[in-house]
Amino acid sequence: MLARLFAYVQYLLPKFCLTSIVYRIARIPHAGFKDFLISRFVQLYGVDTSDTKLSVPGQFLTFNEFFIRELADGARPIDPDPNVLTSPVDGTVSQIGQLRDDAILQAKGIEYSLDDLLATDIDDARAYADGSFATLYLAPYNYHRVHAPIAGTLMSASYVPGDLFSVNTATAETIRGLFRRNERLVLRFSTTHGPAAVIFVGALNVGSISTPWSGVIRPRYSGVVESIELGAEPVTVAKGDLLGWFNMGSTVILLMPQGACNWRANLSAGMAVRMGEAISELTGVT
Repeated sequence: MLARLFAYVQYLLPKFCLTSIVYRIARIPHAGFKDFLISRFVQLYGVDTSDTKLSVPGQFLTFNEFFIRELADGARPIDPDPNVLTSPVDGTVSQIGQLRDDAILQAKGIEYSLDDLLATDIDDARAYADGSFATLYLAPYNYHRVHAPIAGTLMSASYVPGDLFSVNTATAETIRGLFRRNERLVLRFSTTHGPAAVIFVGALNVGSISTPWSGVIRPRYSGVVESIELGAEPVTVAKGDLLGWFNMGSTVILLMPQGACNWRANLSAGMAVRMGEAISELTGVT
């Protein structure tokens, strides 16, 4: 009941102001302050720091640097099979399955439109009609870097301004159209198994989203969809390559076209996944 109440209270919260405050606090470099924040955060959320590349908290210059921490080499082996799709993140499956035409399941009894999610032309959205999707939630304790689930060429990157509702389970079960209402970054790929999309969904207290091509993207409530300049040369990625990171927690949505993949049989809502593990067999080849 309290969780659902919080979901509704978010309509009244100054979400962008709160997120801006968190953005600044997370970047305070004072040694004692950032060490206190990191240590308390690790204790509060039970963060596993055993596979972190740098020592905690001393080698991190700010709390945000800890939050977007790198892992030690080999901590997340990438499944080498070219015919499997790997998890792009450490997280929990929120929803997974097949699209119903252009409708994506958000939570029991709640769907939203693929057109609205991608905020793009109808042909782009139709490429995923009746396709496959996976919505993966990153909790505060998770590793927050996002990696390529499949090898391919990055064709475009678009920032879509929007709101900053929380993306936790209670909010997803309460706020209709949550993921198409929140700000997001849409990465579109061309692969040997057809088109693929990786969508970063912003949320309350996500101070920014970053990629190697865009730098830091700060939240904007309104405005036009912004195309990110990728450069003159094609951007090719190998499976497991870094795509970006959340500065605080959020959600990633994967899209694949019809017939391109079969989700792992035991993969269902509420199940934890780790970056680099196989989550689907790839079946469609173009």
